[in-house]
Formats: sequence, C-alpha cells, structure tokens
Amino acid sequence: MSLIVLLLLPFIGSCLAAVLPHNARNTESLLAGLVALIGTVQVALLYPQIAHGGVIREEFMWLPSLGLNFVLRMDGFAWLFSMLVLGIGTLVSLYARYYMSPDDPVPRFFAFFLAFMGAMLGLVISGNLIQIVFFWELTSLFSFLLIGYWHHRADARRGAYMALMVTGAGGLCLLAGVMILGHVVGSYDLDKVLAAGELIRAHALYPVLLPLILIGALSKSAQFPFHFWLPHAMAAPTPVSAYLHSATMVKAGVFLLARLWPSLSGSEEWFYIVSGAGACTLLLGAYCAMFQNDLKGLLAYSTISHLGLITLLLGLNSPLAAVAAVFHILNHATFKASLFMAAGIIDHESGTRDIRKLSGLIRLIPYTATLAMVASASMAGVPLLNGFLSKEMFFAETVFINATAWVEMALPIVATIAGTFSVAYSLRFTADVFFGPTATDLPHTPTSRHGGCVRRSNCWCLPAWSWGFSRHRWWARCWPPLRFPWSVAHCRSTAWPSGTAGMRR
Repeated sequence: MSLIVLLLLPFIGSCLAAVLPHNARNTESLLAGLVALIGTVQVALLYPQIAHGGVIREEFMWLPSLGLNFVLRMDGFAWLFSMLVLGIGTLVSLYARYYMSPDDPVPRFFAFFLAFMGAMLGLVISGNLIQIVFFWELTSLFSFLLIGYWHHRADARRGAYMALMVTGAGGLCLLAGVMILGHVVGSYDLDKVLAAGELIRAHALYPVLLPLILIGALSKSAQFPFHFWLPHAMAAPTPVSAYLHSATMVKAGVFLLARLWPSLSGSEEWFYIVSGAGACTLLLGAYCAMFQNDLKGLLAYSTISHLGLITLLLGLNSPLAAVAAVFHILNHATFKASLFMAAGIIDHESGTRDIRKLSGLIRLIPYTATLAMVASASMAGVPLLNGFLSKEMFFAETVFINATAWVEMALPIVATIAGTFSVAYSLRFTADVFFGPTATDLPHTPTSRHGGCVRRSNCWCLPAWSWGFSRHRWWARCWPPLRFPWSVAHCRSTAWPSGTAGMRR
C-alpha cells in the first residue's frame, strides 16, 4: 500500500462513519477498528524497507511555482509513530464500542475520531515543513471537536475552547518559525532541513526561529508555561483521553522536537529553553498529580509530568538522551493509554472517578484492577517493567550531563524528586482505589459481569508488562536499524562546539 493511500484511508473512513445511522454503534466501531487495523498491518509490512536506515518517499506536484511539492516520507521514526497512531487507535475503537452510550451520537464521534487519526498520521509522515504545519492545525481542530463532543456540558465546551486557543496560537508561532527556517535553509523539504543543522545553528536568524518553533511544540505537549489546558481537556469522553491525551496529540509536540533535533539541537539556547521547560513541567506536573482526587485529573497531571521528562531528555544535547526520550515516548503511550481506559471502566461501572469514594474495587472488578496495577507499576518505574528501563536511562543521563556546576548538581536532584513523586501518585491510583474496605456508597455497584469487555478493551495494558522483561541489549539491537530519527553514528559525528551545555560527559 502506498503512503498516499495509507493517509487517505482514515479520512475515507471518517466520511463513511458520518453517514451511518445514529444507532449503528457496532457498525461504527467495526469500521473504525478495521480502518485502524488495516493501516497498522500495512505499516508493519513496510518495516523491511526502512529496517536498515531506508526511507520511503512519495512526492506529488503541489505548488511548483513556489517550489513546494506534497511529500510523504517514512523513516524509522515516522514508522514508530505511525504504529502508535494506528495500533492504539485500533484498541481504542474497540474500547469505545463498550464505553459509548447507545444514546450518544456515535456517527459524529467516530467521524471525528477517524479524521483526527488521519490528521495525526499526516503530521507523522509529512516530508515538507508546510505540510507539517497544515496537519498540525488539523489535529488541533479535530481535537477541539472531540474534547467538546458532549457540547451540552459547560466544562466540555470550556476545555475544548481552551485547548484550541492554546494549541492554535502555538501553531501560528510554529508557522512563523518554519517559514523562517525554510528561508534559512532555502527549502521546506524535510530531508534538506535535517541535513542543514550546521547552517541553521550558525545563522543570524537562529535565535529568532528557535523560540517560535519551540512555542508551537511546547504548547502542543502541554509544557510549562502552557500546561494548564490539558487537565481541562479531561472533560472529553475517556476514549478521547486514552487516544489524544496519552498517545497521539500531546505527543505531537515532542515528536516535532525529536524530528527537528538534528537541525536545531546542539546549542546553548536549545539546552536552556527545552531542558528548562521540561524540568519545570516534570516537577510541577508530578507535584500536582499527587493531590488530585479525580482519577482522570491525576492521569492528566502525570501525563504532563512524563511529557516534561521526555522534553528534558531531548534538551540535553546528548544522543543517548534522545534515545531514552524516544524509548519513553513508546513506554508512556502503552501504560498511560491503558490507565485512561481503566479509569473509564471504573467511572462507567461505579458512577464516579472520585478517589475519596473509591476503595476495595479489586474484589468487584478484578480484571480491571489487575491490569491497571500492572500499568501503574510501569508508570512508577518498577523493575522488570518497561517504564523502569527508560527511567533508568533518564537518571543516567542527568548524572553524566556536562554543563555548569549548578546544572550538574540540580538535574539529578530534580530527577530524583520527580521519580519519588511518580511513585506517590502511582500508589494513589492503585492503593486508594483497589485496596482497603469495599466502597458502599457508590452511585453504582461495580460487578465482574463485564469481565469479557474489560479483558478485551484493556488488552493494551499487556505490552506495558511484557516489553519490560526485555533488556537494554534488546533495545540497543533494535535502535540502529530503526534510526528514529537519526542514527547514533550521525549524532556523534555532528559538529557541535566542544563543551556545549547538555552534552554527555
């Protein structure tokens, strides 16, 4: 399957979903699941072509007078994100079948859901900077429609408007930044931009374009000081939270940071802006998560914190830190999507997400409790789970950083405090909800009669457990062939000035 067909598939599915009858919940879910599954299989089949550093590229005439063509490009990094977008989309489609009420307008939900999937996929495989901005704004538009899906609720409307204003304004800054970047390089083609790192960093406009691009990326990934919109977006249906706010939309910002890492990183400005924003977000999000009484609120702030961890790693100007960042993007998508789905099941079965009212649920919904505890342990970084591996890499990078004395001393302390906070809020999610005396004053009494539904819709939790048993050596074997988005050898050969802040000692 060509990349253009792969890109059009979700949009075609969205149009079909929009015209189905109001009560066709099974058909809508089947359509969305099949579209995502077919896309996942097709992307998986492309692996041999990119396994050894290959790049699949398709180019179509667009605006030749301006030197712009419509370019689709898939390398190892784009392949990884495509698998996340489509793979998690498949499982969330199944989950939404059981979560959404028969009274909800499901055609509208699945139409927006598939359209967002197509926009996110277009962002990931775009080979042109202008295309990236176009699909970037499409994700903001469709996320606005999904967050405000229950538009009769004031909190949903408020959350949708806030997300649109913040990410939309960030997108305008990103557009200005990439216009300047294209002017500096002389082309908007991504391959040429990635190969022009030295030219970009040495240019007089670098201090201008860098903050503009970073504002766009940081606002999309809810990084300080733009972190406030994500908790309000929790008014969306839980399938939206599990998809947009753990694995796709909020990952767009860190995706862009990683995608442009070879071109923009390696400078003092990059280190202090990106790492500074990441460190502040890491601590602030983890601290706020500990005191949330709403399950989705806790997960929202923990998502902000983990995105801060990824941003901090990408700001360290270290190739191994970038490896750890990409690894944690994958890990976070697995355990956080499953935790959001578990929170939705708890809310659906008990009628509340208030942690103060929930306790002893392991006796009532044992399947959900077991899988949620595994995913929560991965979020906390328990050994043998995948979250442990990437967090250990994170701790190592903060110790071996080469920077000013106060930064070398502060970063390990920040990492340790944030790690402690992550254990605390993970324990709140598990110990307070699933253990203790069985809650008796719930709006509904959860039962295990939906065990089959729980097992099917929570199956995404299993990779968070099984992948953790793999060792660092396994990841090291997979890393060079995938080359997301740069090979380690390329990073080590990058001509950065000696002693650049953030480089590994």
